[in-house]
Amino acid sequence: HLLFDGAPKALVDQVEQVVRLIRSKGVGVYFISQNPLDIPDAVLGQLGNRIQHALRAFTPRDQKAVNAAAETFRSNPKLKVEKVITELGVGEALVSLLEDKGTPAIVQRTLIRPPVSRLGPVTPQERQAIMAASPVRGRYDQVADRESAYEKLKVRAVQSAQAAAQAAPAPAEAAPAAGGGGLLGNILGGLGGGAATGRGRPRQGLGEALAKSVVRSVGSQVGTQIVRGILGALLRR
Repeated sequence: HLLFDGAPKALVDQVEQVVRLIRSKGVGVYFISQNPLDIPDAVLGQLGNRIQHALRAFTPRDQKAVNAAAETFRSNPKLKVEKVITELGVGEALVSLLEDKGTPAIVQRTLIRPPVSRLGPVTPQERQAIMAASPVRGRYDQVADRESAYEKLKVRAVQSAQAAAQAAPAPAEAAPAAGGGGLLGNILGGLGGGAATGRGRPRQGLGEALAKSVVRSVGSQVGTQIVRGILGALLRR
């Protein structure tokens, strides 16, 4: 009860998620409390095996706990659960476990065998003898880490993100500024280092505009002289 007493909803949701993930791996989780109302319904609904010892209804809350515990069991026509819970003796319990197909068995009144234990670990020889006599020998000898639904969805999300990143178009490279190549282009680029416009093209600076005007003027004069020289040579011939 100390785990869930006054616990925020975020913590309860996290415990419920942990219980779901652990159960998906085939591992059993057990919550032990003196009162079934100590465990939230969301967590209690994930627990398949139920072992309920005696409950005494001295207060309205106790009576509510008795009714809640009785209603969560799979009913037994030969057993009135609400009455039997308050009549259970020492070592007795109402038991409902999961069957082979995962369905809960009908509730039964059972006498719990007292624990037989000792202090200290068993010897290797005793361990081998216990394992050899186990009814599930060979069934759980190999460790099986099954892939849960959470892990499958996580891998699927990562693959989708990678596919989206690969399908995204590459950023367009800025077109080189006009003005020729070679040494002259480098000079013009150095003179025209203006700021970029809104369309991604560099704004033409004052030095670049002046240099282009000079180049056009020089090119026009040189072209005129070349044409005059060629025509003069042809006429003289």
